[in-house]
Amino acid sequence: MASRLKVKYNEEIIKALMEKFNYSNVMEVPRLDKVVINMGIGEAKDNAKVLDVAISELEIIAGQKPVTTKSRKSVANFKIRENMPIGAKVTLRDERMYHFVDKFVNIALPRVRDFRGVSKDSFDGRGNYALGIKEQLIFPEIEYDKIDKVRGMDIIFVTTAKTDEEARELLTLIGMPFSK
Repeated sequence: MASRLKVKYNEEIIKALMEKFNYSNVMEVPRLDKVVINMGIGEAKDNAKVLDVAISELEIIAGQKPVTTKSRKSVANFKIRENMPIGAKVTLRDERMYHFVDKFVNIALPRVRDFRGVSKDSFDGRGNYALGIKEQLIFPEIEYDKIDKVRGMDIIFVTTAKTDEEARELLTLIGMPFSK
């Protein structure tokens, strides 16, 4: 069964983008390629259990098992050695990606306190969008009583758009609430 967002993309968003940017071919229309959710856990260097909890929370949020990320080089000031596990990340594609983006835009973001929209300046110049979240509580799957610590995460939306303008229009049509 195709997700709501994928159906909306195929039926409405492609037509709207083709009209706005005058594409001659459907394959030129930008689309979401993948969504990467990254969680850096600094305390993991002292306590390995913290990483396990964070990984399980990330798995619940994404619906897919995360990969642990390791430090690339030693940093004495942070007491980090090379190849120490210091975070986790998940790359979502296809159905899982559309399901996550739909849930994120329509359920999670409205639950953020004092929410006025996401920044429209966080594009990288090549049509990708990155945004940080301060707490994992905005996701409905995370139970408030079960968390030990509030953790943030970075969510990166990778699109096939060539420019930031195309990517912004794509994400706006998907339902991303950019601040005015």
